[in-house]
Amino acid sequence: MMQARDAAPGQGPMPDGMPERAFRAMRTVTVEQLSALVPHANNVQIVGWIDEAARAHGDSSGLTRERMHREGRMWFVARHEIDYLAESFAGDQILVGTWLAGVTKTTAMRATKVWRRHDGAAAWELAVDALSRWVHMDLGTRRPSRIPAADLRVYGWTDGEAHPCAPARHP
Repeated sequence: MMQARDAAPGQGPMPDGMPERAFRAMRTVTVEQLSALVPHANNVQIVGWIDEAARAHGDSSGLTRERMHREGRMWFVARHEIDYLAESFAGDQILVGTWLAGVTKTTAMRATKVWRRHDGAAAWELAVDALSRWVHMDLGTRRPSRIPAADLRVYGWTDGEAHPCAPARHP
């Protein structure tokens, strides 16, 4: 389970490209997370890290999936775009950062980046760059519903902030 944690003292600076409001979690890649034939992190695991980071960000903000379920609402993924930029191997330390990158009345674009440090390297290397569209759903009607302004604020989104929803990056 992913839990919020900043880089430990003495482990170097945080990587570029992560805003202050980002939720951050560190973990180590395990042998169980590797592909069967090629010993690197399995893409299914990486998608799991993206979902787990979103869940942990909600949990740390008080918007747990259990609470949202009790309130008759939930976030559903509509789209993931994932750029795999570098392999991650067993024993690599990874840092997952996620934050809201844009919103509409009923959707949120969530940026997620995964950086890795291999063999004790001092610098972080960007391994995964993902953008996911999440739809705020009413569980009773199974239709999109307006995102409460209070929810956006707990994620660090301000009322005066522009509300861009980035278009797909791939042709």
